[in-house]
Amino acid sequence: MTRKTQARRADLRPTMDATGEPPREGQTFAGQSLLVRYVNFVKLPHTVFALPFALLGVVYASTVAAVTTVKVGLVIVAFTAARFAAMGFNRIVDREADARNPRTRDRELPAGRLSVRAAGAAVTGGAAVFVVASGLLNRVCSHFWLGAALAIAPVGGYLAIAGAWSKPAWTLLVLALAVAAWVGGFDVFYALQDEEFDRQHGLKSAIVALGRSRAILAAKLAHGLTIALLVGFGAGAGLGAAYYVGIVVAAVLLVWEHRLVKPDDLSRLDAAFFTMNGVMSIVVFLGALADRVI
Repeated sequence: MTRKTQARRADLRPTMDATGEPPREGQTFAGQSLLVRYVNFVKLPHTVFALPFALLGVVYASTVAAVTTVKVGLVIVAFTAARFAAMGFNRIVDREADARNPRTRDRELPAGRLSVRAAGAAVTGGAAVFVVASGLLNRVCSHFWLGAALAIAPVGGYLAIAGAWSKPAWTLLVLALAVAAWVGGFDVFYALQDEEFDRQHGLKSAIVALGRSRAILAAKLAHGLTIALLVGFGAGAGLGAAYYVGIVVAAVLLVWEHRLVKPDDLSRLDAAFFTMNGVMSIVVFLGALADRVI
């Protein structure tokens, strides 16, 4: 594929090419293959702008830790995937504005070369690659980056239906943060079973970094924050009694979850990790659904 660039006119009015169509936006590639469309969708060449600063961080870290080719490769993959997901999400949110802007209306979404569903799938894939790569680099990062990745779910669900950001704008952010804190907390629990392995292999998980007791305390704090954020979301979204009943039940489940796991007794970890959290998320959803239906 060949890259096609153009100088932008000072008055920002797009010129026309020989076919009478606006020229392709700068730093994009000619061609109609799926690969080219995805590359253009996020302007992949722009990754080079900030990637050197990520690698500068690697250089700085080399003063206190060993740097390997594999680690450098994972940093590049993680950074590229994170940018792909972030830029793709931005393109989805801005697609209607882009369609109205002569400079951007030939982008993949407004021009119809990619569907919103295909774009969303690519964003999800980019987020997943980032989580895996960051987890391989540093398990401390992975606990809460997993939460951050899953926090996209409620935002994506809202945007898929509404087609625009929430009003008030902070409600979606609070909900995403609640999900991130919740997932980060229970993923710390999940990592408890790998403590010995992590220590033997030098993996810097939260359990290794903080110790078992303090890691469990961090999970408790994260889950306390989750409930507070869910309450705030309900207030901002104007939800009523049924939702808050669900939040009370969710809080009870989280308290019970933490009673199941003790620093010196992980025998009920499976119930705490999978069962309680699975039920908790369903209860919150059903509370909100009931509030809307009743």
